[in-house]
Amino acid sequence: MKKLIITTIVLSFILSVKAQSSLPKVVHGKIERIENFESKYITPRNVDIWMPEGYSPSKKYSVLYMHDGQMLFDPESSWNKQAWNVDDVASKLFESHKIEKFIVVGIWNGGETRHSDYFPQKPFELLSNSQRDTVNAQLKSSHVPITNTFRPQSDNYLKFIVKELKPYIDKTYSVYSNKENTYVMGSSMGGLISMYAICEYPKVFGGAACLSTHWPGTFTLDNNPIPDAFITYLNKNLPNPKSHKIYFDCGDETLDKLYPEIQKKVDQLMVEKGYNEDNWITKYFPGENHSENAWSKRLHIPLGFLFKK
Repeated sequence: MKKLIITTIVLSFILSVKAQSSLPKVVHGKIERIENFESKYITPRNVDIWMPEGYSPSKKYSVLYMHDGQMLFDPESSWNKQAWNVDDVASKLFESHKIEKFIVVGIWNGGETRHSDYFPQKPFELLSNSQRDTVNAQLKSSHVPITNTFRPQSDNYLKFIVKELKPYIDKTYSVYSNKENTYVMGSSMGGLISMYAICEYPKVFGGAACLSTHWPGTFTLDNNPIPDAFITYLNKNLPNPKSHKIYFDCGDETLDKLYPEIQKKVDQLMVEKGYNEDNWITKYFPGENHSENAWSKRLHIPLGFLFKK
């Protein structure tokens, strides 16, 4: 049963790249789409840009880059009929006047390339050849699409965001371009790549929100070298806490049950690196599972943290 759940999750994310043909419906604001954004770094993919109600070129907005863009707004257009409902959650926070207004840049995942796009590359490269073989075997047994040998492409994925997509957004929309107003967010593998993004580009991203961060990298904790490699990487590359914000969380049901013990080790490292309640939050949600419904319920917390006035 456990392997069936994991396989379903993996295959569903692959299928989700084809789940939408029309723009997602939103409760508040409006969405514009860049169809198949061309890149010299990664495969072309759609990018959905959400602008809040009353968006005006005469004002400046912060920017939130989010992964798995086809799962963010409209449950009726997603593969599992769930969504983050970002427009609804953000708009309610705007009405409370507790946070700064922002636009959302929803980057679609690449389907079959999702795992390699989102898997932090430099921690993987810390592994020995035998450890890489172990990771490769674990991913293949979970039906992650691998031609021959698993090779993360996340450095190129981040180059796409930083060198191609962000310049386009900065030029096209009325936004602040500095790191103090540029944030990144995702869940599961999207949580991993959000963590990696702020470590690799601390001058670009001022904050990262990582929900249900998929610390195992594969889908088992047995004989898995990845979590230790991630912690070794973070120890050397976490950005300066004086100028960055980081949010982590997890539940303990379905896939999330793999995360709490690793998250505790990451939290200990955060303390050692000088993070405190001013620039770092870790939340634990007993009974919550690995789903868009779960992330939507608590989305107001990282949004309130990152964009607090």
